[in-house]
Amino acid sequence: MRFCVVVLALALPGVAARAQAPALEAMMADRVIGKADAPITIVEYASLTCSHCAAFHKDTLPSLKQNWIDTGKAKLVFRDFPLDGLALRASMMARCLPQERYFPVVDVLFKNQEGWSRARDPLAALSATGRLSGLSQDGFDACMKNEELQKAILARAFEGQQQHKIEATPSFVIQGELFRGAASYEELDRVLKKVSPGG
Repeated sequence: MRFCVVVLALALPGVAARAQAPALEAMMADRVIGKADAPITIVEYASLTCSHCAAFHKDTLPSLKQNWIDTGKAKLVFRDFPLDGLALRASMMARCLPQERYFPVVDVLFKNQEGWSRARDPLAALSATGRLSGLSQDGFDACMKNEELQKAILARAFEGQQQHKIEATPSFVIQGELFRGAASYEELDRVLKKVSPGG
């Protein structure tokens, strides 16, 4: 099984219950690829520093998107599950961008994962990626200081642990059933056909 293991303590008692400001609610709104009324929901839990998550996004997601998401048969909900402090910072940066820029920057972060995550100054590398997406240095600095956003991302990850027993990334919840590891397109295709209406 190909997955990245949790190394960050995610338990933050009381955080999930705290009221969120409207701006925070917008930042934490589900990021979804596909049509809202698609009959199948795939929830992906991923860490932006996880190599197997990057492999899934580069090698498997394009076929999944072409055959299931773009055709309206399924939608993918992306959930942050940061495995370390750097992944948390990357998740924060992506959520500080307007929603329409979220998946493009996530795509860049996965494609260039080795470059920014192993840079001598990873935060500077993250900031540079943010600037390419329209986030100024001041905006990036403010984002990194946003404790409410940080707590909300960790609370969402903790919720995934509690509700779906998420322990590693990538993990997928398809129509409520958990699948662990960077599954190939063929493996996911078989699962989706089983749960597809009339399939």
